[in-house]
Amino acid sequence: MGPDRRRPVSALPPATREWLAASGFTVADEGRWHEALTHGSTGETRHYQRLEFLGDRVLGLAIAGWLFELSGDEEGKLAQRLNALVSKRACAHVARRIGVPDHVRLGKQARDDGAADSENVLGDVMEALLGANHIDGGFDATRDLVRRLWREQVEGKAGRAKHPKSALQEWAAGNRRRAPEYTLLDRSGPDHAARFTVRVSVHNVGEAEATAGSKQDAETAAARAFMEKFG
Repeated sequence: MGPDRRRPVSALPPATREWLAASGFTVADEGRWHEALTHGSTGETRHYQRLEFLGDRVLGLAIAGWLFELSGDEEGKLAQRLNALVSKRACAHVARRIGVPDHVRLGKQARDDGAADSENVLGDVMEALLGANHIDGGFDATRDLVRRLWREQVEGKAGRAKHPKSALQEWAAGNRRRAPEYTLLDRSGPDHAARFTVRVSVHNVGEAEATAGSKQDAETAAARAFMEKFG
């Protein structure tokens, strides 16, 4: 029986293995962690997307349970904080702080395009690392790791202020206006460095535009700009 070619067989570089251990990750299958750190631009058939899918759910459950323990807030406020703490921005913040950019594996063009500092890429890789940790170390170990890596943001102000889209929705209702309408005006750049431009408008009031690295962030920025202009 031939070797399993679905997963990279090369071992992790010693520096990467040491970094993962020092960061608190549980590494058993080195091929899995190689995959978690590999971007699709390398041309390898196995890259971080599947592990990202799993890690996203593991992170959401870990943060949701943590917030439930910490706070007696109603569901709406818990959801607001959860959305902020599991966002690509929050994941990328953790990734930069622990040194992910030095270890992510990118194709030459993606690296030249700045993917090593892309919020989307770093957020995705951080989720993939959590997915790998869940498989190799289990949920409890991954939950404890999340609580250490996300503590600064959970104890800080992330998600405590009313989300700009919610604030705009309430403003429109309170002023007897139609609900805000969001329109995607433009999407440009490669997947790892995509830019989205969104316009938000309220009938008979006005509109505002914003550009960001994801459609969700662009909508949020546009809502914030609208409130600064008309609120």
